[in-house]
Amino acid sequence: MSKCLVIGANGFIGSHIVDSLVAGGHSVTAFDRFSSGRELYTSPGVTQFIGDFLNESDLNDAIRGQEYVFHFLSTTTPATADNEPTLDVRTNITQSVELFRLCVEHDVSKVYFASTGGAIYGDQGRDTYGETDPVLPVSPYAIGKLTIEHYLRYFRAKHGLQSVSLRISNPYGPRQHPHRKQGLIPIALQSVQLSEPVVRFGAGSMVRDFIHVEDAAALITGLTGLDTEYDLYNIGSGAGHSVADVLSIIGEAVHRPLEIRELPTPPTFIGKVVLDTSRYTAEFGKPSLTSLREGILSTWASLN
Repeated sequence: MSKCLVIGANGFIGSHIVDSLVAGGHSVTAFDRFSSGRELYTSPGVTQFIGDFLNESDLNDAIRGQEYVFHFLSTTTPATADNEPTLDVRTNITQSVELFRLCVEHDVSKVYFASTGGAIYGDQGRDTYGETDPVLPVSPYAIGKLTIEHYLRYFRAKHGLQSVSLRISNPYGPRQHPHRKQGLIPIALQSVQLSEPVVRFGAGSMVRDFIHVEDAAALITGLTGLDTEYDLYNIGSGAGHSVADVLSIIGEAVHRPLEIRELPTPPTFIGKVVLDTSRYTAEFGKPSLTSLREGILSTWASLN
């Protein structure tokens, strides 16, 4: 049994990481502000650490004695980082560097970092994007994620801190917060719940790689403690679906046509991003993943 600290444990992905680690037999400490007053994860036996990511003392106390640290907290979303780029620099990047320094100080065995598998590659017109392809992010959020990846390489070279960066595509599923304005599927489903028009940017031709959050969590936590061949992996389904496809499936799930409100496509949005996941599957085998249709249906059911 390994001692694991999940930072951002009460968030969308983080809470599923907690549940998946517990299911794998690990001892888990959940670090978060828990500002909602309740835990999103459902597993018993989790040690709760109420703390602020921006507070060095809180981080120091939480990291002490841990073997593995899962850095799954972000102080910004793509939208907030775009509106205020320096906020991402002042909070996410600087405090992540401080986190890694503390991991070195406390002899943490490995850090697992939630990067982004979409905007980090930029719009290069490729059918799929692999880990060795160029990265050309144009959004502050993705630029920040890439910067943190680079700092992990620095800490590995300078201090021997082992790490794995996980470029996660477009996760969706239960516990995703639509009010954070991140994620087509939860935002669209909430609009349906509220009998409001569903916002679609452009004609719906943008293509994304969607992965159910429970699948993503299982792929990530399956790496815990392993001597991996690489320090970077794409985490996605490897399949692309257009926004129009997703909205069509949502319409089927809710048994009524959607009222669409079309808006101009933001200039930093990318036309198509589908991840090449062959690096992961070649090393660890091809996983059985939830289909997009099944995942949307189960997500809708969880809201009702």
